[in-house]
Amino acid sequence: MNKIIVVDDHPLFREGIKLLIENEGLGKVIAEAENGQVLLEMLETLQPDLVIMDIEMPVMGGLEATRKALQVRPELKILVLTMLNDKANYFEMTNAGVSGFVLKTAGKQEFEKAINTIARGACYFSNDVLRQIILNMDKSEEVILNKADRHHEKLTSREEEVLQYFCEGLTVSEIASKLFISIKTVESHRSALLKKTNTKNTINLVLYAIKNNMDSI
Repeated sequence: MNKIIVVDDHPLFREGIKLLIENEGLGKVIAEAENGQVLLEMLETLQPDLVIMDIEMPVMGGLEATRKALQVRPELKILVLTMLNDKANYFEMTNAGVSGFVLKTAGKQEFEKAINTIARGACYFSNDVLRQIILNMDKSEEVILNKADRHHEKLTSREEEVLQYFCEGLTVSEIASKLFISIKTVESHRSALLKKTNTKNTINLVLYAIKNNMDSI
């Protein structure tokens, strides 16, 4: 069962999330934190599998907390709960290493889907948040492929297949099963894709693919 910490500065919201998680059997909430600093202190003694993170909080917000938490626990999965009007750079959050985003206004089914998707090692984006991330990427950070770029960064047919499955939200092990290849081979293709697209993690790879119309090769 997933061990979860809920990080949000509103006690009633934390309580509601906790009840939903435990009533639906999505995991066990082992702690609650009102800001990122408290989360970091908790990570000194607790071993969560998943952190559900607010973005805008006093003392330490979600972006700084994510960066510092993943320095301490690189394997930690972080699901961001957000409002579309949050004054946060979603692209920076993906670079920091979060596993996905879901809106605070989402229904129970989407929230459950987000947790289950991230728990099995894939990434999850609310469609509205994904749209905002893509539309608001800084020009200095987005990479637009022109014909020359495509020529020099041409993907192999197998890399295209792997990329498609990542865009569909499959994990490395699920892709390996689909393609009847080893997990190590999928990881090798993933590394090649990251290098060719100049991206740093699977989430950024998926964003890159969507931004550059590579999700329907």
